[in-house]
Amino acid sequence: MSKTSIVIIIYIIGLVIGALFLKIWSADTNVFKGLLGLGWTALLLIGLFFAEKNEKN
Repeated sequence: MSKTSIVIIIYIIGLVIGALFLKIWSADTNVFKGLLGLGWTALLLIGLFFAEKNEKN
């Protein structure tokens, strides 16, 4: 399994945990939940960047 696939699987697991336990997509959203989602997505992009960079070398 490639590093890119592992990063994506970790991201999806994090989304499921956020949806079920942190209720990120509930009706009563606030700035913290929005920033949490943006931060998690930023970590995905950083992880994908480094995974692709290491696979090329």
